[in-house]
Amino acid sequence: MELTTDVTNLWSEGDLNKFRRMTLIWGATVLLLLPILASLGYFMRMFQSNFFPHMRPEWFYAVLTLHSLGMVGTWFVGGMAGVSYLLTQYTHPSLAISKLNYWGTLVGVLLLVACTLGGLFGTGWYFLFPLPLYSQGVWQPWATVTFFVALAVLGLCWTIWTLDLLRAIAQRYSLKAALGLNYLLGKPGPDVPPLVLISTVSLIVSFAGFVAAVIVIVLFGVDALGYAIDPLLMKNLTFFFGHILVNITMYLGVAMVYELLPSYAGRPWKTNRVVAIAWDAVLFLILFAFFHHLYMDFAQPRWVQTFGQICSYFLAVPAGVVSIFGCLALVYASKMKWTLASVLFFLGIMGWGVGGIAAVIDSTVEVNFHFHNTLWVPAHFHTYYLMGVVLIILGFIDHLGLEVSKLQESPPRTKAIITLLLLGGYGFLSMFYWAGAHSIPRRYAVYPNELAQGTLYARVAFGFITVLLCGILLYLWETGKRCIKAFSA
Repeated sequence: MELTTDVTNLWSEGDLNKFRRMTLIWGATVLLLLPILASLGYFMRMFQSNFFPHMRPEWFYAVLTLHSLGMVGTWFVGGMAGVSYLLTQYTHPSLAISKLNYWGTLVGVLLLVACTLGGLFGTGWYFLFPLPLYSQGVWQPWATVTFFVALAVLGLCWTIWTLDLLRAIAQRYSLKAALGLNYLLGKPGPDVPPLVLISTVSLIVSFAGFVAAVIVIVLFGVDALGYAIDPLLMKNLTFFFGHILVNITMYLGVAMVYELLPSYAGRPWKTNRVVAIAWDAVLFLILFAFFHHLYMDFAQPRWVQTFGQICSYFLAVPAGVVSIFGCLALVYASKMKWTLASVLFFLGIMGWGVGGIAAVIDSTVEVNFHFHNTLWVPAHFHTYYLMGVVLIILGFIDHLGLEVSKLQESPPRTKAIITLLLLGGYGFLSMFYWAGAHSIPRRYAVYPNELAQGTLYARVAFGFITVLLCGILLYLWETGKRCIKAFSA
C-alpha cells in the first residue's frame, strides 16, 4: 500500500510489511471461521426442519449461542483489523496490540466453544439476566463461569485495541479534528479522510459499549453473591452493548468502503460538511436508538420509548442515506473497475440499505408489537450482517490479497461467486422475512404442529443456505490462493 507523503516517516517498509502480514493472518482466520460458523447456522435450520428428531433441543440453543456470538465477534475483529491496516496510511497503530488481540481473541473463542459445545451453555448471544445463573440443570456452573471469563477476555482485548486506535488517530489529528468539527463550523482545519472520521466515531461509541459490558459482568457477579439487581437495568445495559457492537461492526465496514471504493471508481470520496454532520449525528443518535429493542418493557418510562423511536428513525438518515447515496453517486457514470472486491463493496453497502429499511420497519412501535418475537428480527439483522458487513469484509480481504499477490482474477469464477452469494443469501433471508410476516416465532428449536409453516420455511431456507455455502467455498478457493501468495510475498 502506498503511504501518503506526509506520513511516510511513520513506517519503515519492514514495519509496514509486518503489519500487512498480521492483517493477512487476521483475514485468513476470518475466512477459516466463516464456513465453520455458517455451518452452525445450517445446523440450526436443519434442526428446525426436523432433520434431528431425537436430538435434545438443548443442542440447538448451545449452537445458537456459539453461532451468534461467534459471528458477531468474528466480523467485529475483521472490521477492526481492516480499519487498522487502512489507518496505517494516516496514523501509526500498534502492531503489538494487534497481535495481543489476535491471541486474546483465540483464547476467548476457545472458551466459548468449551462452554457451549462442551457445557451446553445456551442463553443466546444476549445472555439476558438472570438466565445464565439459573440453568435448571441444562448446563453446569462451570459453563457459566467459562462464558463470563470468555466475555471478560474478549472485552478487555477489544477495549485495548479500541483505545490504541483512538490513540493513533489523536497523535496525528486531535479528536476535535478527527470528528470533522472544522467542517461543521466552517473553519479552516486539516483535511480528514472519511476513514478517519467514521473510525473515530465508531471507536468512541464502541468504547461506551464495552464499558456497559463491563458493568453488566460485574453486576452478574454481584447478583451471584446474593445482592438484588434491577433486571430492567441489566436488560437495558445488555441491549445497549449488543446494539452498539453490531452497528459499529457495520460502520467499520462502511469506513473501508469510503476508503477503497474510490480507487475502483477513479473518483475521490472526500469528507465534506454533509458527511461530517451525518457521522457526528451518529455519535449521538446511536447511544439512544437501542431503546427500540425494549418497546415490550412496559415498565420503561414512556419518554424513553418515545425518544428511542425518534432516534431509531433519525439514525437511518445520517449513516445510511448519506453513505448509500454517496456510493451511488460515486459509481454513477464513472469508469468503474468491477472486480470481485469492488462488487462486494457495492453489494455490501446496498445490503446494509435493505437490512436498514427492515430494521426501521421493525423499530416502529406498532409494528414491533407484532414482529418483536418473530423471525422478522433475525431477518433484518442477518441482512445487514450477511449481505452487508460480511460482503464488505470479504471484499477487503480479496482486495488486500489481490493488491499484494498481483494474481489475475478469473471473471467467470467472480460471476459465479457473486451469483451464488446473492441467490443463496437473499433466498435464505427471504424465508426469515416471510416467516416473520406470518408470525412464526424466533428461538424455537422445533415447531409444534400449530406452527408447521415454520418447519416448511426452514426447509426452504436450508436449500438456499446450501447454495450460499457453495458460493462461500468458491470464494475461499479463489481468494485463498491470493492470500497465500500474498503472505509468502
